[in-house]
This record gives sequence, structure tokens and C-alpha cells, in this order.
Amino acid sequence: MYKLIAIDLDGTLLTDELLISPDTVTAIQKAVGIGTIVTIATGRMFPSAKLIAQQLDINVPLITYQGAIIKDINEKEVMYERLIPPDIAQKLVEIASEKNIHLQVYQDDILYSASENEKLITYCEASQVPYQVEPNLEKLAKNGFTKVLIIDEPDYLNTLQEELQTLFGERAHIAKSKKHYLEVTHPEANKGSALLHLAKMLGVERSEIIGIGDNHNDLELITTAGLGVAMGNAVMELKDCADYISLSNNEEGVLHVIEKFILEPASVVMK
Repeated sequence: MYKLIAIDLDGTLLTDELLISPDTVTAIQKAVGIGTIVTIATGRMFPSAKLIAQQLDINVPLITYQGAIIKDINEKEVMYERLIPPDIAQKLVEIASEKNIHLQVYQDDILYSASENEKLITYCEASQVPYQVEPNLEKLAKNGFTKVLIIDEPDYLNTLQEELQTLFGERAHIAKSKKHYLEVTHPEANKGSALLHLAKMLGVERSEIIGIGDNHNDLELITTAGLGVAMGNAVMELKDCADYISLSNNEEGVLHVIEKFILEPASVVMK
């Protein structure tokens, strides 16, 4: 019944220790073995997602940067790209400078920050990606950004999110991906829009898709999929919209979904 599974990484496929259980890897490979397409749908940049895809041994297009870019794992083709327009990119850099908040931007698969600090270093160590310090981010903004990430305290980010939504309206997609992460992308750069684009390319119907996530930035992912799954550790807003609630990311919630909706039904058919 289900031909495509799109899985978020942080808080979903990955445990709190940023690991994937061996049983989950095995289940994903079994699902692929019976013809199911398994991909990643993450806010992370492409190089970081590619490392996980290689660990899973999947060779498919990956949804990255919150859906701003879909690219094949061999990096030969960009199948979908939606960039933040230069004027919005410029304004975000100005706001970060005025408010003295940490902002990091993504352009051409490179992560840039105006200065080196603890937030930047911690993020890059966790994501296993390098970074470049560029004091003049406004110069980069002229070509638009793939994504902008602001890292700060949760309460402050809630206030800032409202401010930015009022400022940009429908010209930007703004969502929290973690308590301390606020992400800004092009309005069509969300996991749902990207997922539909990928499904159409692969000849998969919406009803044949499973989307699995845990946070606010996964809302479009699970509401777009035929079967939207919220992890047991998901935010309540996501659980309220989900078709099914799985176990948590530390309890192999993704494994549970693959066994219940892919492997077990397939074994019944084979019998």
C-alpha cells in the first residue's frame, strides 16, 4: 500500500544521542529490498543528510534544508530548489545584527556565520558539517539563501517568530525545528511541498506516502503524506494533526512504523 517513506532526522530517526539503532537500519534496508522508497526529509543541509543516507545505504533523492533543496545522493542533479529572495535575506541579516542574535546562513551547501561562537561550533559538531566565518553576510545575501537558522532561547524565538511572520507575511516560511532553532526558508521550501514534488517525479500517489516527524517544521510533512506519523516525543501540535502516533525516537519509533505498515503487511501478502 505504501511506496514512499519520508523520515525526519533529529528527534525522529536519530536518538537524543544522534544515533540510529542497528535494528532500524536493518528494517529500512528490508523495506528498500521489497521495493519501498525510503528517503530523508530534514532541515539539515545536504552534506549532513548525505552522511546519514550513506549510513542507511539508500541511494535516493534527499529532501534537505526544510524542503528548499531536493538533490540526488550523487550530487549530479538538483531536482527542486527554492531560495530565500535577496531582499528578505538582506533583512534577516540586518535584524540579526540589530538584535545581536546568532544567525547562520546556507548558500551553495556551505554554512556561513558572521562570527565564530559556541552556538555555531556546537551545531556543526552535532551535524558533522564544516562552517565558514564571513563577517559580511550582506554580501552573500545578494544571491539569496537556501535557509537561515537562528539559535536562541525558546521563549525569545516564539516572540521573534511572530515578529518575522508579521514582517514577511506569506513571502517566507518560518518554523521552529527544535526548541532553540528557528528556521526561515522560501514559502515553497517546506517538507510537504518538496515531498509532493518528489512523489510526482517518482510516480507515487499521495495516498501511498508515509511521513514521519516530531517537530513544528514537520507539520507539512505529516499533513501532506497519506499516512502522517508523529513520534511519541513529538510536539503536541504535531500529534494533534497526525494519523498515527508512534513510539519515541529513543524507543525505535521509526522501526515500529516500518514494521507495522511496511514489513508486516508485506509478509502477509507473501504468504
